[in-house]
Amino acid sequence: QVQLVESGGGLVQAGGSLRLSCAASGRTFSKYAMGWFRQAPGKEREFVAAITWTTGYSHYANSVKGRFTISRDNAKNTVYLQMNSLKQADTAVYYCATARYGVVTTTVNGYDAWGQGTQVTVSS
Repeated sequence: QVQLVESGGGLVQAGGSLRLSCAASGRTFSKYAMGWFRQAPGKEREFVAAITWTTGYSHYANSVKGRFTISRDNAKNTVYLQMNSLKQADTAVYYCATARYGVVTTTVNGYDAWGQGTQVTVSS
């Protein structure tokens, strides 16, 4: 009964910014961690960032470190992904997901609920 709804995607010029949101419902999310993944055409779904609900500890893929920031609003059960200095390589469908447990993991199998994704397209 978990529901995750991503929003905030769109078309942006290289060097620009977008903020993605993930509204979660259906369970006590404060007991778990949340992550963002992305999938470009013809490629595997890859880890982007994750955060714990309890302490706010975050972890990032090397490809986005220093450019993206993950955050959460526990009261709203919402996770955000602030994306700055966007590159064409960031073009993908972005998914949010809830981890199986309250620790940060970077593998797809470490998450048990997924949103439907939001498209991010970065133009040159």
